[in-house]
Amino acid sequence: MNKYYVYILASQRNGTLYTGLTNDLERRISEHKRKVVKGFTAKYNVNQLVYFEEFESANEAALREKRIKKWKRAWKLELIEKDNPNWNDLAKDWY
Repeated sequence: MNKYYVYILASQRNGTLYTGLTNDLERRISEHKRKVVKGFTAKYNVNQLVYFEEFESANEAALREKRIKKWKRAWKLELIEKDNPNWNDLAKDWY
């Protein structure tokens, strides 16, 4: 069964945020950290995984990603801080 992930990256605590969707969280975070794709996250050094959710349906995950992207910044900060109050990089021990 496939898994899909909606995730939020940050440049630092209360820094620049990026919300994304993937079916392979470890691979995708590694790409962000290595700046494989020259885009927003590479330009602004947004590579700390501060939040993620897991879904069994791609449609469910895509809907959640779209909703979060439309949220006010304060709501995103609240979502992150609910489970990760210290803004730890949740992927720091993966590599």
